[in-house]
Amino acid sequence: MQNHYPIWKNLLILSVFLISLIYSLPNLFGEDPSVQVSSTNALTQEQASKIEATIKTSGVTSKAFEFKDGRILARFANTDDQLKVADLLRDQMGNDATVALNLAPTTPAWLQNIGADAMYLGLDLRGGVHFLLEVDMDAAVKQAEERYTEDLRLALRDAKVRYLSVAKDGGFIKLKLKSAEDKTPVFNLLAKDFRGLKVTEPNEQDQIWLKMSEVDVREVKKFAVAQNMTTLRNRVNELGVAEPVIQQQGENRIVVQLPGVQDTTRAKEILGTTATLEYRLVDIEHDVQKAVEGHVPVGSKLYFDKNKSPVLLDKRVIVTGDQIVDASSGMDQDGRPAVFISLNGVGAAKMGKLTQANVGKPMAVVFIENKVETKVVDGQKVRHKEKIEKVISVATIQGVFSKRFQTTGLDSPQEARNLSLLLRAGALAAPIDIVEERTVGPSLGQDNINKGVLSFVVGFVLVVLLMAGYYKVFGMIADVALAFNVVIVVAILSMLQATLTLPGIAGIILTVGMSVDANVLIFERIREELRNGNSPQSAIYMGYDRAFATILDSHVTNLVVAIVLFAYGTGSVKGFAVTLIIGILSSMFTAITGTRMVINWIYGNRRVEKLFI
Repeated sequence: MQNHYPIWKNLLILSVFLISLIYSLPNLFGEDPSVQVSSTNALTQEQASKIEATIKTSGVTSKAFEFKDGRILARFANTDDQLKVADLLRDQMGNDATVALNLAPTTPAWLQNIGADAMYLGLDLRGGVHFLLEVDMDAAVKQAEERYTEDLRLALRDAKVRYLSVAKDGGFIKLKLKSAEDKTPVFNLLAKDFRGLKVTEPNEQDQIWLKMSEVDVREVKKFAVAQNMTTLRNRVNELGVAEPVIQQQGENRIVVQLPGVQDTTRAKEILGTTATLEYRLVDIEHDVQKAVEGHVPVGSKLYFDKNKSPVLLDKRVIVTGDQIVDASSGMDQDGRPAVFISLNGVGAAKMGKLTQANVGKPMAVVFIENKVETKVVDGQKVRHKEKIEKVISVATIQGVFSKRFQTTGLDSPQEARNLSLLLRAGALAAPIDIVEERTVGPSLGQDNINKGVLSFVVGFVLVVLLMAGYYKVFGMIADVALAFNVVIVVAILSMLQATLTLPGIAGIILTVGMSVDANVLIFERIREELRNGNSPQSAIYMGYDRAFATILDSHVTNLVVAIVLFAYGTGSVKGFAVTLIIGILSSMFTAITGTRMVINWIYGNRRVEKLFI
């Protein structure tokens, strides 16, 4: 029979519609203003009970109080109650925990149990914070030059090449040899292991000046941005933000958007802080007092500990923060705050080799932090950069260790928690500055949602009325398919946990028009077949069959454009492209397969004299 689907095909189509309907339901339930309390160390049941009691005694009634995975989530009926409780808990918890404002979904448990969650809303719909960060490219290049300097010094020693000094000066790494005869082994070493350095020879015969090549400089800058984006993404994950937007803007800037975050203090603290550790041997061969007076040995560097006491350390770094793969805070055997650190293979090998050769000698831990403060100078805001380096611990190497060990010398458990969080998220490849900060209120986001929904409803109703009035029964069938097309798009966005933005709503509205366009082509083809004298059953079959090629061609063309937008677009353009791609695919399914199934139910398997089209 021409207009008949087998039972399995009908069941498959109905299953798709049913599953889409279920997975789109969570988007109807909205969100509650909530307060989230978390800590690097999981909160205890005792702390949760105290927090719950504080909320009850404040006179505020919470809609729900949830304690799960060491975190607390308290839901409230309005933002006034939310803000009041947040202030109370901040005073109570102090630095022991992070109290953050958030918006929690109200999806029923039975939907959550099957993995049905509402799709994420972007910054323009949900509200939140927007940061524009600038990567300090000059600092990234300087750090690379310092690494080259230290690596070159070490390589010369290993190769037993005689030299007087290796120093970084004015963008050059200046190597001074004992004699001009030592240049040949140096050139061989540079050609083998330091291809990123360009050689320039000054007038002095016993010197070689090295400079990073333009290609190497570009790679360093490119890596700095990429590494910082990865680190920022890890740090944002520590904050528990759903679907953050972290993307590059230009050559040296990064956009960070945190939907749903209403309290920016903690976000700025975690995003803007550059903290890492360095492990160095203590220089016990030279007098530290002479170093304080200005006579610092060539291979050493003067530091100060937390008590302002001088400490002379070897310039060679054993391991750095970028070789740390995991870090957690806790207490050591003596009850002191400690950070337990795990190294990667390279770092573990270095640490094992060094501790084996230096048992009984002191090793220091250097804490490095870059801060940016905004000060008012002559009525203008000036951003002041400050690099803080201090020795937090000096301990004697008692035995050989490599992959896992602990670091003490921290002032408080909170400092240990913050340091472990930053180390776990990864070290920034270069310092970053917050050059722009914007807060989008949830009221503005709700206004955008209302306008987007209104535009969708108006457009949808007009299309429904036009199709039903012009194509009668067939038009109403197309309207049902149109509604399910929207349901499928929403369901797929929810299942993918994609982020819906205002341009995304525009993409959904556009797919409504495209879906109707496919049905218009089919229905006009059926009418043409009827005018040519074909029977109603043949007209239906030939209408769908002959219109398919045209529909496929138009949808594939639009799909290619949408894929290009997604591949090369950024931000809002990607949001538009995602919904457009999903909408194109779902409209092909509903406009061709879905409407055909319903028409087969109505007109198939029986004699038809007239079609209401």
